[in-house]
Amino acid sequence: MNPVAYWGGGRRRKAALFVVTSLLLGVLPHCLQVGPWPALVAAVLLGRHIFPTAAGQPESGSSSPPAPPESTMGPTRLPRVDVLVAAKNEAAVIEQLVGNLLALRRDEEQLQVWIVDDGSVDGTGDILDRLQERHSSLHVIHRPPGAKGWKSGALNAVLPHLQGEWVLVLDADAQVDPGLLEHLTPLLQDGSRALQLRKAVHNAGCNLLTRVQAVEMAVDALIQQGRIVHQGCGELRGNGQCIPRQALLHCGGFNEATITDDLDLTMRLQLHGVPIAVVWNPPVAEEAVSAIGALWRQHQRWAEGGLQRFFDYWPALLSPRLKPRLKRDVLAFFLLQYVQPLVMTGDVVASVAGRSAPLAWPLTTMTLLFTVTAMLRCPTTNSGPPLPAIRGFTILMTLVYVLHWSLVIPFVAVGMALRPKYRVWDKTLHGSVTAGA
Repeated sequence: MNPVAYWGGGRRRKAALFVVTSLLLGVLPHCLQVGPWPALVAAVLLGRHIFPTAAGQPESGSSSPPAPPESTMGPTRLPRVDVLVAAKNEAAVIEQLVGNLLALRRDEEQLQVWIVDDGSVDGTGDILDRLQERHSSLHVIHRPPGAKGWKSGALNAVLPHLQGEWVLVLDADAQVDPGLLEHLTPLLQDGSRALQLRKAVHNAGCNLLTRVQAVEMAVDALIQQGRIVHQGCGELRGNGQCIPRQALLHCGGFNEATITDDLDLTMRLQLHGVPIAVVWNPPVAEEAVSAIGALWRQHQRWAEGGLQRFFDYWPALLSPRLKPRLKRDVLAFFLLQYVQPLVMTGDVVASVAGRSAPLAWPLTTMTLLFTVTAMLRCPTTNSGPPLPAIRGFTILMTLVYVLHWSLVIPFVAVGMALRPKYRVWDKTLHGSVTAGA
């Protein structure tokens, strides 16, 4: 492994410094009585970078990253792919997943499926053992309950056994098109980058919460494509990430000290010079959580892991390993996703304490306009589960939904500053609803 600068200690100190600094940015304009001008300037500068990522996509909005020239691909070469799944208490969905994966159109020599039973106590392991007896391309590894490393540890347990050129990581609730690998074959000829499939929601019709999550995932993929088009940083999203095996090994595998292996690996791939491309079609479908409590727990985990990667890798992010354009992109979205919610919190607290009007409203307005712009740019025709119609009520509810991150980020950041690292990998339950329910 070619190591990068990693500063994994001092979590509480780093979180406290981040929280205090961000809150002060929201409070100081009230103390200095400068009005909304600082927030307005910040919104203009930040908006100049992020708005093109929402409005500057290829016309079709559904094109995959360009494939290498045919002359470099070879006419018949089919890259070998290993599919990896970490399954913990997934008895409700695991048999459907295996059937879906074994239906992928690919010769057995080019496709092997590896599923890790990560200490399940609901019969997942028994189901997998039974299926393994019937299918020679299915390989099952069992880990005891309480094994270290969470999901990353489960995935790392498989790495020594792999022989394929690519590693496709899926969640246990994933659903993919049988022709997925046929579609990806031209892209898999280029082992210099990783791929992330667009994530879609197969139960968007369950309720309003799943519907807005479906829109959020489409918007996220669109913005990731825009960041890449403008030479910014694409990101992995866990389910549907396809990584060159040698690049993964070069980065040291999956980080067992993180609860968001995808975000951590994104950082390490970029720092090792491995870009990430986003594939719009075909997507990987998954089950969105349908209850507010489950959503809150899931997003707490995402927020904590998202912040932790910046705390861990900031020395490398400031080093020459990242090109200036990438640094600006990473900084812009760090400010948008993590700093701004705390600035808004400081602004609200100062407004209430001083009985004055909020001053950070230009930043909030810019964020909402950015979200609407991205929603309106989402293609209306896609493969995979249909995207909810993006109009009136759906736009309004998605904006309300997006604002909940203004609560999640401060809550998690303050918790990281006040408490020792304690969170375990809180997996999302699957199989509670059916597709189209």
